Amino acid sequence: MDAIQQNLLEQVAGLHEIPAGAYNIRANGQMAARNTTANIDIITKEDKSGIDIRIRPGTKSESVHIPVVLSQSGLKESVYNDFFVGEDADVTIIAGCGIHNGGSAASEHSGIHRFFVDKNAKVRYVEKHYGAGDGNGERIMNPTTEIHLADGASLEMETVQIKGIDSTKRVTKAEIGEKASLVIHEKIMTHGRQYAETDFTVDVNGDDSSVNLISRSVAKEQSRQLFKSKIVGNGKCQGHSECDAIIMDGASVSAIPELTANNIDANLIHEAAIGKIAGEQLMKLMTLGLTEKEAEEQIVNGFLK
Repeated sequence: MDAIQQNLLEQVAGLHEIPAGAYNIRANGQMAARNTTANIDIITKEDKSGIDIRIRPGTKSESVHIPVVLSQSGLKESVYNDFFVGEDADVTIIAGCGIHNGGSAASEHSGIHRFFVDKNAKVRYVEKHYGAGDGNGERIMNPTTEIHLADGASLEMETVQIKGIDSTKRVTKAEIGEKASLVIHEKIMTHGRQYAETDFTVDVNGDDSSVNLISRSVAKEQSRQLFKSKIVGNGKCQGHSECDAIIMDGASVSAIPELTANNIDANLIHEAAIGKIAGEQLMKLMTLGLTEKEAEEQIVNGFLK
């Protein structure tokens, strides 16, 4: 891999070298490197572009890295990855995509990830998106995540996009079994004329199950953001959705929550807040010697931390 691709890998997956454990690294539409372990197998799909990741029951303290990098201007791809996590496993999955576009044609990656998490298994899933390059071609990412949690299973997802993506539509759908838990933390920052759309839909089907959706975003300049969340409580469950956004310059942010309770014991809550940086926060930091721009950056960085 060249220096540009290595930098993208570092940004989206924190990789300075080949990781330990299982991994599948994809570069410009092709597999660049792969490794499996005794407990984690990675199999190339035969009917479409993508892989199956199979994690044996009882697997503990192992990780899977599946980053994607694009440095070829004009390349557009859709990749289908399925994760099968065995009963009572406890693993970390590091994904993410980086696009470097130095040309005039649009580059696009659509990653479709499906998770089938068996009984009492635990998954930590990290997905980071990053764009770079001095070309005027768009950098487009449209990730789709589909989550199926069996009874007692849990998945914690961290998704981050804070630089360089011109357009993104992030769709996440989930169905949750009895005593299962889903937690999603999303962080987004847009600037220029970028557009970011988030669409969460969660069916909480089992009793004593829970979902917690938390979005933090900053919209600068003329960028636009749209946050949509839908939680359907079909059993005795807890559901919480929270959208908290800072709006700056001439940007636009919309939040559209939806809650549906189909059970008398479904407890569902939505919170949304959109506003500018408070003047007293800026003044306090500026009295410490920061310029207004430096103060804004400090506040934004703290908000997205």
